[in-house]
Amino acid sequence: MNRTKMPIPDASRVELGQYDSVRTHVRQQVSDEVQKLERRIETLRLTQAPHVEIIISAYERMIERKRVFLQSWDM
Repeated sequence: MNRTKMPIPDASRVELGQYDSVRTHVRQQVSDEVQKLERRIETLRLTQAPHVEIIISAYERMIERKRVFLQSWDM
């Protein structure tokens, strides 16, 4: 029998967000990603490359989504 088609019983599903260690790891990882994006934005603001504003805008949207995610997990 192909295991990928077997339904997963509800008892075996785990809500990872309920564990403090997972929440701490996710919070740290997402916070690090936000800091890296903010540094990239600072660097881009100093360059004269084409399409800089489009790239900065995309990074700013990514930062906002990551912050909303953290808020949704009460972090």
